Amino acid sequence: MDTSHHTLAALFKQLGLPDDAHSIRQFIASHRLAADTELPAAPFWTEAQSEFLAEALDDDSDWAELVDELAAALSD
Repeated sequence: MDTSHHTLAALFKQLGLPDDAHSIRQFIASHRLAADTELPAAPFWTEAQSEFLAEALDDDSDWAELVDELAAALSD
């Protein structure tokens, strides 16, 4: 099991998205999560991204905290 400390940039990289600070801010500013939508079900993810996010939450993996953080940022 990977026990390294993950960052939001590492999550974006894992999702295959640009992981520099500007790109992350831009992604968060341009994507909104509807109040009744769970993060993995958001329409802007690919199937693989959605599956990764769902697994992270379902398995309570070491990525789960960052997935929750991203969901909160997209909901503000």
